[in-house]
Amino acid sequence: MNYFIIDFDSTFVQVESLDLLSSLSENKTNIKLIEDITKLGMDGEISFSESLEKRIKLIDSTVQEINKTVEKLHYLVTPSFKKNKAFLEKNRNNIFIISSGFHELIDPVVSEFGIKPENVFANNFNILNDRVSGFDSSNILSKDQGKAKLVGNMKLQGTIHVIGDGYTDYEIKKEGFADKFYLFTENIMRESLSKNADYLLKSLDQFIKLIS
Repeated sequence: MNYFIIDFDSTFVQVESLDLLSSLSENKTNIKLIEDITKLGMDGEISFSESLEKRIKLIDSTVQEINKTVEKLHYLVTPSFKKNKAFLEKNRNNIFIISSGFHELIDPVVSEFGIKPENVFANNFNILNDRVSGFDSSNILSKDQGKAKLVGNMKLQGTIHVIGDGYTDYEIKKEGFADKFYLFTENIMRESLSKNADYLLKSLDQFIKLIS
């Protein structure tokens, strides 16, 4: 049995959804700083929990801006994912979206591709007075090695393939909870992770050919 664990930001979609949200905020001051912190976290140069905490403190977004971000994300699905909607729907029982991003931004996008709601794992915003006030710090995905620990807790019996662009995706294999890590490069190439990948994946098409 094959299981497919797929990242969202810069994998299922072409951008980092939290960066996109910040770019749509009325407060433009912190956009570049948030992007820089995102990159440090994705490259594994700072811990994920530090990256998340710093970025959320800088975000000053409303529920309306979250909705606008979702509208844009629908048009920013990665081309090879859009092209292979049939593959995603066919394998919906074995596909898990595991993201350090946020349900509020992810769920409406992946649901259009047949992804089961119970197979989507992500963080949650705390909303106060119609604005983002923080995040649910009890969520395992808000913590260091959260993805790896979550997959370990799932106790999947079969061959586990991880497709993603960041260090937290690689950690799933590093900690012994996946058989293969595919560094997804269609949207961005993180050179620092290339040596840790079993495959450099230029597209979802390439992955489908590899497992066929």
